[in-house]
Amino acid sequence: MGFIEPDLPAVEPEHFLRLPLMERMRILAVNWAEHGFGSPRMVHTIYILKLIVLYALGGIVVATTTSHLPAFWHVSEWWNQPIVYQKVILWTVLLESIGIAGSWGPLAGKVKPMTGGIRFWARPRTIRLRPWTWVPFTAGDRRGWFDITLYIALLVSVAVALFSPGVHSDSLSAAVPGNTSGLVNPALLIAPIVLLVLNGLRDKTIFLAARGEQYLPALFFFAVLPFVDMIIALKLLIVVVWVGAGVSKFGKHFSQVVPPMVSNSPSVPFTWFKRAHYRDFPRDLRPSRIADVMAHVGGTTVEVITPLVLLFSTNRWLTLAAVAVMVIFHLFIVSTFPLAVPLEWNVLFAYATVFLFLGFPNWHGYGVFDLSSPWLALGLIAGLLIFPILGNFRPDKVSFLPSMRQYAGNWASAVWAFAPGAEGKLDRVTRSAKNQIDQFVEFGYEPAWAEVTMQQVVAWRTMHSQGRGLFSVLLKNLPDIDARTVREGEFLCNSVIGFNFGDGHLHNADFIAAVQREARFEPGEAIVVWVESQAWGSTVQHYQVIDAALGVIERGTWKVAEAVAEQPWLPNGPIPLAVTWTRPQPAVPAPAEIRDQQQHGHGALA
Repeated sequence: MGFIEPDLPAVEPEHFLRLPLMERMRILAVNWAEHGFGSPRMVHTIYILKLIVLYALGGIVVATTTSHLPAFWHVSEWWNQPIVYQKVILWTVLLESIGIAGSWGPLAGKVKPMTGGIRFWARPRTIRLRPWTWVPFTAGDRRGWFDITLYIALLVSVAVALFSPGVHSDSLSAAVPGNTSGLVNPALLIAPIVLLVLNGLRDKTIFLAARGEQYLPALFFFAVLPFVDMIIALKLLIVVVWVGAGVSKFGKHFSQVVPPMVSNSPSVPFTWFKRAHYRDFPRDLRPSRIADVMAHVGGTTVEVITPLVLLFSTNRWLTLAAVAVMVIFHLFIVSTFPLAVPLEWNVLFAYATVFLFLGFPNWHGYGVFDLSSPWLALGLIAGLLIFPILGNFRPDKVSFLPSMRQYAGNWASAVWAFAPGAEGKLDRVTRSAKNQIDQFVEFGYEPAWAEVTMQQVVAWRTMHSQGRGLFSVLLKNLPDIDARTVREGEFLCNSVIGFNFGDGHLHNADFIAAVQREARFEPGEAIVVWVESQAWGSTVQHYQVIDAALGVIERGTWKVAEAVAEQPWLPNGPIPLAVTWTRPQPAVPAPAEIRDQQQHGHGALA
């Protein structure tokens, strides 16, 4: 891999693109196992510079200079100042809401331009996705000036709270005598809280992009709780996020996540170590025992046990060790550059671990049993647990982010299959980016290599549990699949609404219907297979086949155990599917272009 040049698969692109789809997936899955996405080092360097200069250094400079604290290089003077922590949270919310933190750049499917977010959400007629149809005054799926005003007002309100000096707090002075920097004015936090909720009711994309499921509770605690209760509530919040994420990794999915994540990490230079995460590279790409240990010892166990140690420990050395473990845990995730690129979030959590559990340790009166009221404790715990519990039992009702399944492998997902030439109809949709294939070409890739690169992302999906099911449904429903253009739903979603963080709910049937209003696909031109996350207590995942022009045309299930038992390229054919409903109409005929190619014995340059 070069600094500027990508690490492209060792194929001849024109010949490769004429191979059957699943043979292409086999070649690219094997390539991913050794090389990951193949991004040039320049891409990772850009991310590191953004993380260090814009986020970390920029955030600390803003927090210290607006709070009358010593310069940022005097770390010992500001690292445990509560107002710095508050402003780092606000800084993170601001960058996430603009779209220049998580889900930014090439690893998130944004090549030219690299920024989604504000370029879409401050533009009229772009797609907005309301979370619930029953909420009054939210009808429609296009952004108007009212939505843009709400969004800009959110950014302004966060900036005002961020750049304003602190105010005196009696509860802070009582707990930390001599503190002169104060806290963020609670009155200035009311507007960001209200506007984040209002924006979320109009468009769930903005709420999720701002990571409202985690930062909204923090802002609420800043605004209403006295200082000691605020610190303890923040500890409960971060522990719920950690433990929730750890618990969500129980089951069969997460072991599938670790091998392709390690394979994509530029910090792992040894090919033998990447191969060791697969049972028998290149013949068997299911997770090896090493991958299982990485997943459920280095991952699940750390995320469940270590946070509970931090929450209850009153031993200085045990707490210090637990803090070190969690900091290393988050820095390891940063080093792997996962495709949603949640780098800022992980750096924030590393700092939060040090600030909360060493800056205000349990043995100084900041333990969970030091809350001012047992009723407050019960209320906080109940409030923080309601969405993770509901979202895991009913994943169809709650986004995977409030459900705390951020990187568990148990995701709602989708793949799109276009008839030849039909993908171009997406250019009819009002948005601020072109199709990703065209972005790669404009960035300098030859068209055939741009197509191979886009298919590399599709192969990444096959390396996860739900990918085997999605492609099984495609193979069952589309006998012409080898002649179609197949696209990963999450990447496609990024080009249409400017954001995705692995949440399939952002490109579900509502999204497809919104796209169809402008794209105007003909029946059979755009077929989407979409699957919901596996619910607690269930052994299956529920899928839908959606024709963009007709709506849902099939529903069914597959068993998760049968999905994880197969290879990414399905050498034994589709896994068993249980069809539960079919639209009562004849099957959609293949478009004329595909029929013509099949008659002449050709595949497609997808």
